[in-house]
Amino acid sequence: MAVTSRNDLMREVADLVQNLNQRSGVESDSALDELVVNLLAHMPCAQHAGVTLTTSRGEVQTPWATDPYPALLDDVQRRLGDGPCLTAAWEHHLVRVDDIACEQRWPSFCREVLATTPIRSILAFELFTGEDTTGALNFYSESANAFDDDSVELGLTLATHAALAWHMVRRDEQFRSALASRDVIGQAKGMLMERFGIDALQAFELLKRLSQTSNTPLAGVAQQVVNHR
Repeated sequence: MAVTSRNDLMREVADLVQNLNQRSGVESDSALDELVVNLLAHMPCAQHAGVTLTTSRGEVQTPWATDPYPALLDDVQRRLGDGPCLTAAWEHHLVRVDDIACEQRWPSFCREVLATTPIRSILAFELFTGEDTTGALNFYSESANAFDDDSVELGLTLATHAALAWHMVRRDEQFRSALASRDVIGQAKGMLMERFGIDALQAFELLKRLSQTSNTPLAGVAQQVVNHR
């Protein structure tokens, strides 16, 4: 890829990521769906793309995809407990499958994919690693040997921007969750103050004791108080 076209690509994808700053709530998921569609448009040798998320509890999800095939392949990997996208997420590197019909690393996965989908080659990149979650950005082609070294270089650039987008969304979710927790704790404090004739500090200490004795997060205890007004 020429330097000029690479720079143009990076600016264009960066603009797509920046667009997430103007989205909120459910709109963030919509923006990430749009981002994956646009990333696929920049990988001309692929016809499908998706993001695989895995957790330490063994959960495998496909939160964003261009069509049903990425989720179908993720479901196969979830049932088998292995596969190229999971390997990219778990082992922190990229995985390239040139021809599923000849691939030896995941025989059960490849047999099922060959039997049920038109997918013949895969390019998967580690997207991020968190405390409990790992992820991969995956491109799929219906042709064997679709991805070359230029595809890998391009995919690394796209995965970097996708990782930035993910972290922006997670930061926004955490901020919104913190605001919601603060609001419900404030409501619960007000109810306890009115009901028992105590001040704000005493109401907060009561919530803390209830949280400790019930082994429930403070926000959860506050929500219970609000729900049983």
